[in-house]
Order: sequence, then C-alpha cells, then structure tokens
Amino acid sequence: MLEVLIVYYSRTGNTEKMAEAIGDGVRDAGVDVRVKNVEETTLDDLQTADGVVLGAPTYFGSMPGVMKEFVDRSIKVRRKLEGKVGAAFTSSNSISGGNETTLISMIEAMLCHGMIIIGDPIKTGGHYGVVSIGKPDDETLEACKEFGRRVGELVKKLG
Repeated sequence: MLEVLIVYYSRTGNTEKMAEAIGDGVRDAGVDVRVKNVEETTLDDLQTADGVVLGAPTYFGSMPGVMKEFVDRSIKVRRKLEGKVGAAFTSSNSISGGNETTLISMIEAMLCHGMIIIGDPIKTGGHYGVVSIGKPDDETLEACKEFGRRVGELVKKLG
C-alpha cells in the first residue's frame, strides 16, 4: 500500500493541527499516512514513504533549527528519495513573517533529493503550500485537508 509521511515540528500545537488535517486529506485520497513529530522521525521513515510532507512554524523567515537539523541529516539517504512526492506547509504569527521563504527552504531541501514537489496554484490559496496565521481556523484546516488529498492523489498517480 502507498504511504505518505508527514513530518512536522510544532511548539504551540498549531503546526501539529495542520499536519493532522493534511493527514486526513491523504487518507481521503485512499493512501496510508503516518504523521510524526520531526524529533521522532528516522531516515528510514523517509526511505519507506512514497511521499513526504514537511511542516514547521516560521522562525525568522525559515524553518526552525530542529527541522533544519533533520533535513541536514537526510544527506545520508541522498538518491534514495528521488522521484518521491514532496510538499510543505507552515504556520506563523504574521502574514508578513516569512511564510513563503519558510516553505521554499523546505522545498529546496526536497528538490536537492530529486523529489517531485506539489504546489497549489488555486485550491488552498498558497502557491507553495498551506499557511496558517496563528491558530488554524476551519477554513485553513479545510485547505490543509484539500492539500493532503492532492498529495495523496499524486502519490497514487506516480505509484
């Protein structure tokens, strides 16, 4: 069975709520999902998944150190993630807090692995991934679910 791994870091719980909603969307697409805190995720987890979604709060316009450290460790599995689906999401306190640069920082890491990145030109309102400003409201959680569904659908097409 195909599987998507959602790796997140969440200090306040906002990013975790988004991760769970994205997972619901992946399940709705008929794909298995594992939602894991980055601190509990192994490089083996990355290798066994058919798709990987990274999510983290925006810290100074980029991903927080704990996510960056995980991404840096992923060099050990270079070439083993090639062709897998990748996507990103973030949360922050401000609309001008560097959300897009945070998404791009996670997407850049996945591109270095040769992953196939899914963006969203219309449905969730963010070209690079889903963003929540503060606690995710119902509309944002619905966008997360739709984003997850799209990830799941692409994993099925490529699987």
